[in-house]
Amino acid sequence: MLAQYVYPSTLGLFRIIRHGRRWRALREGAELGRFECEQSALHALRDEYPRARLPARLERWRFLPQLALVHARASDADELHWQLEA
Repeated sequence: MLAQYVYPSTLGLFRIIRHGRRWRALREGAELGRFECEQSALHALRDEYPRARLPARLERWRFLPQLALVHARASDADELHWQLEA
């Protein structure tokens, strides 16, 4: 999961997601645009959806940090071997 800010509203779930070096502004599954900083994405969402009453400061949004991807793989010794009955 990518780092993102999330805010639920009566108009849907709003998200500002880090995508590489840019930030994506979304309402539900619809992307409003991509921005250089999270503040620009926030301003665009607030301008586009004034009835959503989105907070002006990102500190009032819920921040979900990026989860580290686990690239570890179980070794063959960790696998379970089931006996097949004919």
